[in-house]
Parts: sequence; C-alpha cells; structure tokens
Amino acid sequence: MAVPKTTYDTGLHNTCEVGKLRRVMLHRPGRELENLMPEHLERLLFDDIPYLKVAQEEHDAFAQCLRESGAEVVYLGDLVAETIAGDGELRLALIEQFLDEAGVEGHRMRSIVRDYFRDMEDRQLVDVMMAGIRKSDIRGFETGKLADFLSYRSDDYPFLIDPMPNLYFTRDPFATIGTGVSLHRMHTQTRHRETLFGKFIFEHHPIYSKAPKWYDRGESSSLEGGDILVLSPEVLAVGISERTEEDSIDKFAHTVLSISKTFKKILAFNIPKSRSFMHLDTVFTMVDTDKFTVHPNILNQITVYVMELQDGKIHIQEEQGRLEDILKKHLHLDRVSLLKCGSGNQIDAAREQWNDGSNTLAIGPGEVVVYERNYVTNQLLEDQGVKIHTIPCSELSRGRGGPRCMSMPLVREDLPARS
Repeated sequence: MAVPKTTYDTGLHNTCEVGKLRRVMLHRPGRELENLMPEHLERLLFDDIPYLKVAQEEHDAFAQCLRESGAEVVYLGDLVAETIAGDGELRLALIEQFLDEAGVEGHRMRSIVRDYFRDMEDRQLVDVMMAGIRKSDIRGFETGKLADFLSYRSDDYPFLIDPMPNLYFTRDPFATIGTGVSLHRMHTQTRHRETLFGKFIFEHHPIYSKAPKWYDRGESSSLEGGDILVLSPEVLAVGISERTEEDSIDKFAHTVLSISKTFKKILAFNIPKSRSFMHLDTVFTMVDTDKFTVHPNILNQITVYVMELQDGKIHIQEEQGRLEDILKKHLHLDRVSLLKCGSGNQIDAAREQWNDGSNTLAIGPGEVVVYERNYVTNQLLEDQGVKIHTIPCSELSRGRGGPRCMSMPLVREDLPARS
C-alpha cells in the first residue's frame, strides 16, 4: 500500500478552525440511506429519508468544492480498507468486534454472518458494515439453515444488523485537535458503532496510528465532535449539550491540558438540550479569526465556563458578560463580530438554523462552505466580508447536519503569527 507523504508525524494537525484546510475526511452516503424506513426513523436518529442518488450528487459537489479550494479529500471507507489491507488477523478482529457491537449472538448466527463477509473485498466489507444487513440479504445463503435464521429474529424487524445512516456526518465520531485525535463515545447506542472504524484507523493505519488520543470510545460518558471547536492554538470550545456530558468534558479537559504542549484553556458552552440544538456547532461556528456565526435565539441562554489546569487539577470559573466580550478576552482580540443566523430575524433564524445556517465549514480565514438554501444568513456573511461557497443540499439537509457536520479536517495550516 502506498502511503502518502505528510509533513506531520501523526498525520494530523489542527490548531484553529479557520486555518487553511489541507486534508479532510468525508463519507459519501451509501446504501445505509436506502435502509431507512419511516417506522424506524426515530430509532436511527433521522427525521426524513433522503433520496440517495441526489444526496450522492450533492455530496460529490461538496467534495469537489473542497478539492478546488486546495484540500485533499479522503474517504472514511477507504481509510478503513487501507488499514486492514493485507492483514487477515486485523480484518478478522474488525469483523469480530463489529459482530459484538452489532449484537449478533450465538455461534451459529455469527458463523453465518462471517461466511457472508468472507469473500468480500476489503472496501466492499466496509460498505456492507456501514449499510447494515437486511434479513433478506442472508436468507437462503448456502451455509445457513433457514430455521436457524428465523429462530434468531422471529419478529417483524427487517434487519439483522442496523444501518449507520448518520455516518456522512464524519465530524461527530472523532475530532482532530492539535496533532492528536479525540475518539468519542457517542451519546446514543445507534451511533456507537461508527467510532469502531475510527478505533481501527487511529490504532493501525500507517499514517494515523501514532496520533495521541485525547479521549477514547471506551469511556463511560458521551462526547461528540460537533461539540468541539478549536478556536486557537491555546483555546478550545466544548459544548455541554444534548450529546456531550459534563463528566466527559472533565476527563477530556484534564487529558488535553495536561499533555498538550499548546492548549491552555477550554471554554465550556452550556447550551439548551434539544434535538434542534444538538451540538455546539449547530448554533455557533467560527468563520474568521474574529467572526463567528451564532443562532440569536440562544444568546441569552448560553453560559460559558473557563476550565484551566492549576497544580494538576482543573479549575473552573463561570464567565460573566456578553459572548463577544468573553471571546475577545480569551482569544486576545481587539474586536469580535457575532453574525446572527437569519440576520437576527426570529422566524428566518429558526428556519435557517434548522437547516444548518449556523453550521459553516471554514476552509480558510474568512472563507466558508455553506448550504445554498440558507440565503438570508449567506447574504449576511457576504455583507460582512466572508467569502462563501454554496453547495446544493435538498437531500443532504434532511439528515439535520451541515457542511461542518459532514467533514472531519485532518490537516489545517497554522495561522500566521500576529504581529
């Protein structure tokens, strides 16, 4: 396997949200979206069923936009396949752990699924794991007995293994922070298996296996990538949200601040706990060194806590005052602009925030990728001097995630030092 050259020993580098994007990991939606059913949407954390063909076309446009901006695009499935390529024991270990976490029980049934996987190429194997396995995919398979199969799942549920439709939101299972990675314990069981792919990549892939881990999927409380923003080489923001718990932030903060050579403090944003505000990056993103999008309807509901390491222990202090003043203070800025989603209009803000108007992906200082449908917010960004790249999103947006949610930056350039 040819290993691309990288200027970073761990293959990872991210010291600011708005550093020039150089390498990014995506997941192109696959058959997992066609395994969504209306009666099981809540179980799989979806509100609607995207049309796969158009979702893929929109995602391809997103990837091409990133390439044209100078970023190398790599895909999650390819990285997993590269990780297990030529290593039969590692491939088998992935299969066995996948079966464990998918809840496939019993010697006979596990044997049937192993046989189903046996002759697949590595990339096909990963695709099938992501898509889930319908009972009809296995039925009649020559190595199994129909009676055995039907006795295993005699109910009307059509899947032997659930699909992973949320995978195209690659931001959540893991996050690049500095030269390390935070590998997450997801809040819901539905999404927990997504981080298994990250585990194998960041433990065994020839480029990424040396990356230090700031958090691990084996922890007891949830932390998700949509709640982590790298504001500067010294300051991180973490959301206390519907999906990220306080205990996780305590553990994460102690590890990062103890081990990292650059990060000095964490700003913990306590945001409302609801599906519409599920992560910090659905209501707050960084678009330039001194500009941020924000959902105006929550400005009076956010509380910020400063977490710093003092004498080996985390010291926590609640910050008072306006959000822009808090950001100015801790990021050492002369001014901060909060750009309100929907231009501050109550109705426009609610509509466009629901469609991820605040969920921008910075590809460089003052340059972002946005969904084209959020035209009110997009116009505001342009009026404030932010260069925007719009992408189509009629189907992608049905998953309740925007350009930032759909991307995991692996390498960003450092910002020039301020004089």
